[in-house]
Amino acid sequence: MSTSDSVRQLTLALSDTGYTPGFGNDFETEALPGALPQGRNSPQKCPYGLYAEQLSGTPFTAPRGQNERSWCYRIRPSVKHVGRFSQIDLPYWKSAPLVLDNVTSLGQYRWDPIPHTDEEHTFLTGMRTITTAGDVNTQTGMAANVYLANTSMQDDYFYSADSELLIVPQQGKLRFITELGVIDIEPQEIAIIPRGLVYRVEVTEGPARGFVCENYGQKFDLPNRGPIGANCLANPRDFKTPVAAFEDREVASTVTIKWCGQFHRCEIDHSPIDIVAWHGNYAPCKYDLRTFSPVGAILFDHPDPSIFTVLTAPSPVEGTANIDFVLFRDRWMVAENTFRPPWYHKNIMSELMGNIHGIYDAKPDGFNPGGMSLHNMMLPHGPDKQAFEKASNEPMEPQYLANTMSFMFETRFPQHLTKYAGQEAPLQDNYSDCWTDLVKHFDGSDNHS
Repeated sequence: MSTSDSVRQLTLALSDTGYTPGFGNDFETEALPGALPQGRNSPQKCPYGLYAEQLSGTPFTAPRGQNERSWCYRIRPSVKHVGRFSQIDLPYWKSAPLVLDNVTSLGQYRWDPIPHTDEEHTFLTGMRTITTAGDVNTQTGMAANVYLANTSMQDDYFYSADSELLIVPQQGKLRFITELGVIDIEPQEIAIIPRGLVYRVEVTEGPARGFVCENYGQKFDLPNRGPIGANCLANPRDFKTPVAAFEDREVASTVTIKWCGQFHRCEIDHSPIDIVAWHGNYAPCKYDLRTFSPVGAILFDHPDPSIFTVLTAPSPVEGTANIDFVLFRDRWMVAENTFRPPWYHKNIMSELMGNIHGIYDAKPDGFNPGGMSLHNMMLPHGPDKQAFEKASNEPMEPQYLANTMSFMFETRFPQHLTKYAGQEAPLQDNYSDCWTDLVKHFDGSDNHS
């Protein structure tokens, strides 16, 4: 075993369990002692013969509290990680704007879980875009995807110049080997990968399936809690950022870049995972959804679903999100004289939901783990008849809602279906029939309260 191989294995082994807590903190970490310069960012000569390089996630002049950047000390500058590009096609990964004449996005839609196949798929080649919203070129909006992966990326690396990625596993386990460290995630956890960060994805337990929200706009942040105060919902300490890890390998590799909705690939002769030390606040992280602390009504009625927001990507309009990531997990229901499931409504936000596991209380039938639903802007939706009748007549006793974890990618933009979502994915053609059995109870009397 060569010295470089032993260093690689050592640093990756350490990072398997190496995380540091906090959300948006200013971190510092080094995989070799003394690799991180102290007191300055760009010394004339860096330790170990490394190169200093800054990775910026915001404009240089962004307000201090919003300014994000990390200083990286790497074996080669990243200009050595790209060569001559050639355009490639990942046919099922689409970007906004995408409005198709032969696909109708107006309606209420639901899909069964997208099935696995015997065909080999990596995290990249197994990506299936379901909806797009906004415009990737103006950096507004989002895309909702499902990934199917049964094969690890080997000497094959990727980064998106278009978007921050929020990954929500539903089945199987993934390892993200990034320039800034290693992240392992499994169902009921999420990972956030910033735009511009290079990584490869290994399938550590497969086959793997999950959801990906591409955020074209401002980065995800924790929501302001307002009257809730300093605690509950997603607490910053539960977010974990990886410690530094690097590879010093000279081996034929490829780097794929997503840029303005197109994919380009180049060939290089080494691994780009070569950052030995770094400090800053622009970094990937993971979060365990089981640490999300829900809040709710403890007397009657219940708050808007925004009370379940884990992360929000703001828009220029205050209080109107480019994306909200909302989680519905197990919790106590205690409100008196209250219809406890989500009520019937229509609103300006477009809601794509996914089921991680269990039963969603508003749709006890048909919304299966791995499945999705879409309720676009200003289209009415709500509980089916079974959920309505049960919730309207059940005893008003404390109830623990168990074995449930669903989420929502919610955006202020209309979400447009891709051709794959409308014509190839397992769409439930009869989904809207779940409301046809709702009956009129009104008869002019007041005997129904």
